[in-house]
Amino acid sequence: MTKTISGFSKLTKEEKINWIASTYFSNAEEAISTIKKYWNQDTDLQKLHDEFIENTITNFYLPLGVAPNFTINGKDYTIPFAVEESSVVAAASKAAKYWGSRGGFKATIINTEKIGQVHFIYKGDKLKLETFFKQIKPKFFTETESITKNMQKRGGGILDIELRDKTSALENYYQLHATFETKDSMGANFINSCLEQFAKTLKNEALDFEEFTTDEKNIVVVMSILSNYVPNCLVRAEVSCKIEDLAEKHIENPQEFAEKFVQAVRIAEIEPYRAVTHNKGIMNGIDAVVLATGNDFRAVEAGVHAYASREGQYASLSHAEIKDGIFRFWMEVPLALGTVGGLTSLHPMVKIALEMLGKPSAQELMQIVAVAGLAQNFAALRSLTTTGIQQGHMKMHLMNILNQFQANQEERKKVIKHFEKNTVSHSAVVDYLESLRS
Repeated sequence: MTKTISGFSKLTKEEKINWIASTYFSNAEEAISTIKKYWNQDTDLQKLHDEFIENTITNFYLPLGVAPNFTINGKDYTIPFAVEESSVVAAASKAAKYWGSRGGFKATIINTEKIGQVHFIYKGDKLKLETFFKQIKPKFFTETESITKNMQKRGGGILDIELRDKTSALENYYQLHATFETKDSMGANFINSCLEQFAKTLKNEALDFEEFTTDEKNIVVVMSILSNYVPNCLVRAEVSCKIEDLAEKHIENPQEFAEKFVQAVRIAEIEPYRAVTHNKGIMNGIDAVVLATGNDFRAVEAGVHAYASREGQYASLSHAEIKDGIFRFWMEVPLALGTVGGLTSLHPMVKIALEMLGKPSAQELMQIVAVAGLAQNFAALRSLTTTGIQQGHMKMHLMNILNQFQANQEERKKVIKHFEKNTVSHSAVVDYLESLRS
């Protein structure tokens, strides 16, 4: 049977499902049943979800958990996490409680500048192009007034536009490099609309510029697009306390713990193999909150990892030090987020998540998300430098193993009790479960 199809997008939802089930599954009825099991019984809500993307056949669920007891700049939060990985929410909650009794988290917005570029090819005299750009620069602003009007009312808009010469990297390649302030919206559509108008202005004005030769008038715009690398849309999150105040159940020697913790961070600062896993732990927190609040976690991931490589080698996003008897742990991270527009006004659970957070501004959400990342990183490093990461993680993973092998209630109770005092591993759980069943 052929597995290609023409006009798939024109099929009804039922027809799409039937074709997929009959083409790819040995038991088509079972596949259809499973797909439909995840439909929402509220037809209006299901229609809303169906229209978020194209060719929708069902919903793909992720758990939405919450981590309470976060204190950020003196304000208390319960933070929503949309994530599939066990131990992430538990770790964040523990870190929140730990630092809540030590002054809480501090967060600061450093800048909120976003970036977009018009990439174009110009085969001519660079000095003429520079003169041309200076002459027409005001028109980039005036000819986008209809686009920027509402954003300007909210205090945002186009900040600046530069001409950048990139010919040393690629022959005849130049950019219009523009910076924007988009206030509480992430701003992708706004920025892209401005850029496309810049491109039209650039091409049209070039045709009338008297100093250009016929060839020089033919500026070729390759593309106009925002950048998800936003090194000047930056937030800092940090915690600090006296070294002796670090003491707790698993930290009997706070000085030793602090020194080991700082060394662990320094290893991630200089060793890319460690830095990738180190930063992945940070993104466990960041991505989960970004997703729960209806923001674009792929864009955030790409921008954050680019920032981690800004010095020419991939390195730790977080840093730690001991100075004058004070332990300090901090991170600066680029986050382009929005609390209006996109899914924030459409997805019911996003509305719940944002209301739970007190309907934050984009800047406040930046602070919350950065803190979630730092909390995750602290929890991971505390485990790594004390009990080891697997003890807590595998106990959280125990439920997944039991679900995988369809353990009944009686088996679950016995397995959980057994592994209260024994090391959890996949094979150990399976072996014990099989011994119960035999």
